Amino acid sequence: MKFRAAVATAAAVPLALGLAACGGEPKATGYKPTTPATTTAAPKPVATNTAPAKPAPVAHLNRVTFVPAMTSAVSKQKAWHTVGTVTANGSTLMTMDGVQTTNPVAMSMEMSGAAFQGKTAKIVVIGKTAYLSIPGLTPAGKYKKVASGLNDQLTELIEGGDPTKIYKSFDKSMVDLKFVRTETIGGQQLDRYAVTVNTAKALALQGKKVPAQLPKTLTYSMWLDKAHLVRRMTFDLSGVSMVMNMTDYNKPVNITAPPASRIVK
Repeated sequence: MKFRAAVATAAAVPLALGLAACGGEPKATGYKPTTPATTTAAPKPVATNTAPAKPAPVAHLNRVTFVPAMTSAVSKQKAWHTVGTVTANGSTLMTMDGVQTTNPVAMSMEMSGAAFQGKTAKIVVIGKTAYLSIPGLTPAGKYKKVASGLNDQLTELIEGGDPTKIYKSFDKSMVDLKFVRTETIGGQQLDRYAVTVNTAKALALQGKKVPAQLPKTLTYSMWLDKAHLVRRMTFDLSGVSMVMNMTDYNKPVNITAPPASRIVK
């Protein structure tokens, strides 16, 4: 596999990862009944309505509140675990499993599948430096150290580790947002949203090139829990589909660079 092609394949990973964390903590509300004043006179019977009170409607995010909820909550998420599958025309192209942190910005990911000749590729990002272990590019168990700025694709790879770039792009690229329904996934009650963006605007705002053949709009399906944390995300773009599941928010993660003995030039 050519180096440029390998980087291009890996560059799609942090783009999807960046959509992993959003949300916030719901604010609890309470009600305290007042104590009625005492009186010496016997109170007269008062007619009451015994019909059960209707539950208050559940408030869902809308086009106005969705982006602020995401951008506000991302600062609270220090780390998360992502597992995903990419398919092309129904065939599995790549599976991924990794962790990411926001402060410092770092990522450790393993990818395997047809995109890597059925073998496993590994990528580690520490700040502005990437370490790539890709079948056909590096010897088994070895990494190539690459600094950002080498080419546009690598820059996208590095900057893709910052999810705020993608969240902020929704602000000016979103064309529609709909609450679909509440579903139970993995034992959790999740709210499903359809987030439609202007594809060209979204990619441009993320600092990415916009291929001419892309459709005008792209719709993400996003499942959020009651704290607005994304637990699952899917999208389909030009026959390429991705399904991602996000867990382990804010669990301690330690991502380190490979030792010097495993780095090749």
